[in-house]
Parts: sequence; structure tokens; C-alpha cells
Amino acid sequence: MNMDSERDSKGVVLTPEQSKSRRQRNIAIGLAVGFLVLLFYAVTIVKVGPGVLNRPL
Repeated sequence: MNMDSERDSKGVVLTPEQSKSRRQRNIAIGLAVGFLVLLFYAVTIVKVGPGVLNRPL
């Protein structure tokens, strides 16, 4: 086995700064997706109307 196979087995090793940056970016993306979900939900309720929540069982 050569050194390339040993290096490939570890994968990508991030520095602490890169790891922190990746975590912050992931949190920002998660918050943005969550905000869009809430926004789409609110817009849907406004467009359809609040009466859709009062359906007979």
C-alpha cells in the first residue's frame, strides 16, 4: 500500500476554524429554511383564509 491509500482513509480533516465556520453556516441555512417554511405556512393560511381551520369533523 502506498501513502495515498492511508491519506484517503482519513478523509478531509478540517481545522478548528473551518469546523466552526461550517457549523455557523449550517445554523444560518437551517434558520433560513425554517423561516421560509413559516413564511409559506403563513402566506397559505392568509390566502386560503382562516376558515379552513374550522372544518366540521
